Amino acid sequence: MSAGGRGSGSRARANASAVKYGASLLTDQDVYLFNEGTNYRLYEKLGARRGQAEGESGVHFAVWAPNAESVSVMGDFNRWDRGSHPLKPRGASGIWEGFVPEVEVGTLYKYHVASRYQGYRVDKTDPFAFYRQRPPDTAGIIWDLDYEWGDQDWMAKRAERQRLDAPISIYEVHLGSWARVPEEGNRWLTYRELAQKLADYVGMEGFTHVEFLPVMEHPFAGSWGYQTTGYFAPTSRYGTPQDFMYLVDQLHQRGIGVYLDWVPSHFPTDEHGLAYFDGTHLYEHADPRQGYHPDWGSYIFNYGRNEVRSFLMSSATFWLDVYHADGLRVDAVASMLYLDYSRRPGEWIPNRYGGRENLEAIDFLRQFNTEVYGAHPGVQTVAEESTAWPMVSKPTYLGGLGFGFKWDMGWMHDTLEYMSQDPIFRPYHHNWLTFRMLYSFTENFVLPLSHDEVVHGKGSLAGKMPGDEWQRFANLRLLLGWMFAQPGKKLLFMGDEFGQIKEWQHDESLEWHVLQYANHAGLQKWVADLNRCYRAEPSLHELDAEPAGFEWIDANDGPQSVLSFVRQGRSRKDRLAVVANFTPVPRLAYRIGVPRGGFWREILNSDGSEYWGSGVGNSGGAAATPSPAHGRPWSLELILPPLGIVFLKSEGGE
Repeated sequence: MSAGGRGSGSRARANASAVKYGASLLTDQDVYLFNEGTNYRLYEKLGARRGQAEGESGVHFAVWAPNAESVSVMGDFNRWDRGSHPLKPRGASGIWEGFVPEVEVGTLYKYHVASRYQGYRVDKTDPFAFYRQRPPDTAGIIWDLDYEWGDQDWMAKRAERQRLDAPISIYEVHLGSWARVPEEGNRWLTYRELAQKLADYVGMEGFTHVEFLPVMEHPFAGSWGYQTTGYFAPTSRYGTPQDFMYLVDQLHQRGIGVYLDWVPSHFPTDEHGLAYFDGTHLYEHADPRQGYHPDWGSYIFNYGRNEVRSFLMSSATFWLDVYHADGLRVDAVASMLYLDYSRRPGEWIPNRYGGRENLEAIDFLRQFNTEVYGAHPGVQTVAEESTAWPMVSKPTYLGGLGFGFKWDMGWMHDTLEYMSQDPIFRPYHHNWLTFRMLYSFTENFVLPLSHDEVVHGKGSLAGKMPGDEWQRFANLRLLLGWMFAQPGKKLLFMGDEFGQIKEWQHDESLEWHVLQYANHAGLQKWVADLNRCYRAEPSLHELDAEPAGFEWIDANDGPQSVLSFVRQGRSRKDRLAVVANFTPVPRLAYRIGVPRGGFWREILNSDGSEYWGSGVGNSGGAAATPSPAHGRPWSLELILPPLGIVFLKSEGGE
């Protein structure tokens, strides 16, 4: 049903006297903090909020449009009459408000904004709507957010499950394409249909968290949610707000955390959205050199405007408060930090010191992280930041941006470039794998193999691997084993865990049918075992962000394309040796130095026959002998499988 139509539960109240102006949810303090840029819970007061006035039930409406000559609310309740229910300005705050009796849950509505400038008139969706029509329709829907949560145990314990020394392995999910129903026109699953299926699968594979590509309402499905219009509304494509709460709740009850992608970097130009909201560039910069993003054809928020900061901060707080999100992954942070991001000379405006740094965005990000961690100490914030900006994940009181984690984009690019090489050329690019350790503890890193690596003609992860089919899957197992062995938290996009062959398509299901084949099923089991080992072994996660957690055994065997190192937990008893052979040639009698004697048990081997490997290994492990190697008094003589990685656990000794 379009926003211009009449809903089934409409009530026609066609005269302006139906609006009550003395009834307001907003206090003077609320307004002051909003205009100051420090009101972090605007969603409790702005938008359409159910309540009472003078003994009547109805809806409080409030919207920010400081350059409007008039604002009215229209919808099912007044037959979409633009003039019957005008709102009244709240002093000089820029907010227009009013109370309309007898408006019910489920009613469609919009604001009609008449600007002071150039006779501009426009119908706008409420920026604070909790629920919106399914695109392409754009009206807001009056809605309550009541829900009885069952995740109290998770919420009480989540802080300890999200610390820097905890195992964090993230399964990145696009809700519309994880699985579909081909028997019903290839439709996507609803939030409630996904809840049990996704929780069962993530639990089986052993991931600790899921991360959803943006669930916030967006007009174009092909944007995957990154062109957000509804900063307070989960997309109605998959159900109601309560349905999405149910999905989060079920994951929590299964011990699985939920991160949400959040996009404060830009927003689309759609007329019904934030763009040119009151006939002026209200949320965005007016000058396109600051306010228009050339890569995405979208507008850039004006982080220097106090009310915009209150809006964005309230959005972040909303998803943590109302939907129990355990973290926010902030998209495209680099585009926020640099005024010249993706711009040629002359296409950007320097800051007041003549530099390229966006000082207002930096202040906003610090404000965001300070408030989020202050109000929700158990959550995490994650930056997708692709440059060498310093101290992204260091505290604001030390001069950092204050994020909990940062994606290691350099690791991703170098590693995928290396793995795409034919093994005969890998000795010439050995440093692509070792370079990371020069900076790996400068930030708290997440190692991402995300959706961005399997779209726009890049092919699937399996498709990037060289060789015949056996070699491609051996390489893929090796790649994922290498990721889990490295210091840093893990992120893997859906489908990569079983070797999706086709490039990801947002409007198709994953290729679940390939699991009937042993190579795909073996890879899926390998990822489950990697997650199991990662969670069980303190040496693989406790010191992810500390140099003491990693020590090279041999970083220089480029001629044979072999790398070996030790992972260390807080206790000296928790030690693993990891050896990776990036060639299809088995290495017999390969000796590595180790820090202690005794038996080293082989706890993982990517070449195991259960993973569709060739079965080359060390018959359960190897005993260290007092033969010095690599500067250590003990050493192991190993058989290295072709295109394989082995994890060996110390079981004691001096």
